[in-house]
Formats: sequence, structure tokens, C-alpha cells
Amino acid sequence: MRTDTLLDAFRRGLAPLRPLALWAHGSLAGGDYQEGRSDLDLIAVLPGPLGPRHAWRVATLHHRLRAATPLARKLHCGYPTPDTLADPERAHLTWAHEGLLRRPLTPVTRRELHAFGRVLHGEAPAALLPPVPDRQLAGFVVRDQRDFWRPAVDKARLWRQDVWVDLGLLTFARATVTLRDGRLVSKRDALTELPALGAPGEVVEDITRRRYGDPAPARESWIVRRAELTRAYLGPAIDALVAAYG
Repeated sequence: MRTDTLLDAFRRGLAPLRPLALWAHGSLAGGDYQEGRSDLDLIAVLPGPLGPRHAWRVATLHHRLRAATPLARKLHCGYPTPDTLADPERAHLTWAHEGLLRRPLTPVTRRELHAFGRVLHGEAPAALLPPVPDRQLAGFVVRDQRDFWRPAVDKARLWRQDVWVDLGLLTFARATVTLRDGRLVSKRDALTELPALGAPGEVVEDITRRRYGDPAPARESWIVRRAELTRAYLGPAIDALVAAYG
């Protein structure tokens, strides 16, 4: 099952819940989507209020799709309602990483939806979602770097994993561009920013190869060295960014 087929099946499965809108953000909307590698980041606005029955139906839909195709493991979807969309701190029913949880629609997600969100069904984001002030977006980006990513740099075991190396560096580059220029960029664009920001070239090449090429399995010695290079760079880089914009 390819991406378009999966999205069609998802729309059909959502129909009994009467969604007011279904939007894509992230790489699928921003033009940097890599099938089988990128996440499918979606938002489905449902009539509220949502109770246990709705949560059960959402979980059943995702499990059914997961049984049909491994690609569905990459499909994450938030389920806000029109009454809860206005509050950026409000946690919404969400399916992510193959389970139900509750989390807010961040200012970055909200700005992505306004800037280049892809409408898959129903209303456009501007019709339901309040705009994101620049100050709110910048404040969130600084807090995310300071309160989540900077403490994570000190946890050495995390950085032996591809996902932490990739997201750590790419999120830092994207945060820098947002704070510096007031705009959002794709992961591909973030990769092109990293060398000028002083990121280790070997690691940037490694991310590019794994995201856009056909890499061989990494040697243990490289995994260890890559973690050391990434942490040595990111700690001071995040500190400097927060000091400049915090």
C-alpha cells in the first residue's frame, strides 16, 4: 500500500466520525516527504466533545491500517475539536508511535498548517485555526531547545540512535532559521543550513546519506564517534542560541 492509497483508506475510515477537516503538515505538506522514511503528520478536526467511544474508534482505525500496511506505522494524527483548537496549551487526543496519548498542537505545527498545510478534506486551516503570533512561535522554539533538547544532549546513550542525531541537528537548524528569519524550513533545507552553522560535516553527510540515499549499515566505531561529535557540537550551539534569543 503506497502513501496515497493509505491516505484514501484513512479518509474512508474517518468518515463515520464526521471530520470537519483533515490536514497534513510536516514533510508531506512541505514537499520533503520520503515514502517509508518520513512520518505522515496529520490533523483531523472532529466534532466534539470526544469521549472514550471516540478514542476506541480512533485506535481501532489505526490498528486496522497497521495490519494492512507497515507504512501506517508512520501515520500520526492529532484529533482536536473546534472548541479546543484556540488554546495552544490544550492537549488533544492523538495517535502517535502506535498508541493513544494526549498532546497539544504546538505553535510550530500551527504555523506550518497556516503556511503550507495540505487540505485532505473539509475546511482549510485558516477557517478553524487561530493565527500564530511571531512572539508565540519564537517563545516555543526557544523553550523547546532549552528545556527538551539541551537536557537531552547530556544523555549520552540517546545519541547512539539515528533518530536522535537526525532530529537533534535538524531541529536545531530549523529553530535557528525560525528565530533568525521568522520562517519555517523543511528538513532538506535545514541540512543545507547546518554546515554554515558549524555542524560537523561528517555527521551532516551521514544524515543526508541515510535520508536521501541508500546507506550501508553503520559500523559501531562510527556510531560512537558520531554521537560524540553531535553532542560536542549541539550543547554549546543550543546554549548560544538560547542566550541570543531567550
